[in-house]
Amino acid sequence: MIVERFDRETMAKMEVALDTVCQRFPYGGKHDVRKHAAQSILRCAKSGNTGLDALVDAGERALEHSPIKPQRIQGRGSRYGIRSL
Repeated sequence: MIVERFDRETMAKMEVALDTVCQRFPYGGKHDVRKHAAQSILRCAKSGNTGLDALVDAGERALEHSPIKPQRIQGRGSRYGIRSL
């Protein structure tokens, strides 16, 4: 079980990363999109890379390969805007 493998801090970062990534994508609330991002975040954490930025990057990379592509923008607190293809 995932909870037994990671400490509370890492679990919290993984949850924040997933929510952050999914908020940046249209359809980010859909189960299959969240699952795809979560699997990538989990692989990142299992490899020992548990920093929030690394977890967010892992989730974003996973969703970049979906039909919905992020587009970099300048802005306070947001590294990506959203653009559907």
